[in-house]
Amino acid sequence: MGLPGQGRARYARPMPRIESLFVTRLYRATLSEQGRPIDASELEASCYSIAQDDEAGQDWCEENGYPGYTSYASLSDLPWRFPIFGDLVKVLDAHVAAFADDLQFDLDGRALKLEDIWINILPEGGTHASHIHPHSVISGTTYVSMPEGASALKLEDPRSAMMMAAPARIKGARDELRSFIYVTPDVGDVLLWESWLRHEVPMNMAEDERISVSFNYSWV
Repeated sequence: MGLPGQGRARYARPMPRIESLFVTRLYRATLSEQGRPIDASELEASCYSIAQDDEAGQDWCEENGYPGYTSYASLSDLPWRFPIFGDLVKVLDAHVAAFADDLQFDLDGRALKLEDIWINILPEGGTHASHIHPHSVISGTTYVSMPEGASALKLEDPRSAMMMAAPARIKGARDELRSFIYVTPDVGDVLLWESWLRHEVPMNMAEDERISVSFNYSWV
């Protein structure tokens, strides 16, 4: 007969090991964290000046039902037209390089280079439907004017199409488990993501216009 307390040994049940796999990265910083500061008021004035003179862009927006204005389909030389866009590209180059390092890309001696850059002016009630940026590596936006009530950027979980019969997530679920993430940037912020990430701009509820500059980087 054993002493009190002796007997069959009790073993702690091992805890399950749960890991997060295949992470989707989002880069957020202020423009001034890399390179020279960019004057938001000068950039805003330049956006409006270009929009006013860009008749081809205005026509494209009207023909395609695009609310407000975008230079996406009409202008490919913004850094040449206004020096502040040239300065902006130099700053964006540094941010994209930092993000590429974080993503641990093996660029094999090649580089990520600006492919295109364009202006977006979204009025009250305007939206930009869900989309991706095919053939690019890194895409992003920097924010020029974000009046109170301006719409956030909505990012979609890339697994959404494969969830099939999955239940909805609980309210307050961790960010990495949500189907959609809403990011509300400040003026002067830059957001970067891999170009396959589906995103959209919900309806702008602000009375004033929401102004941003978007861009793509390709692997050359």
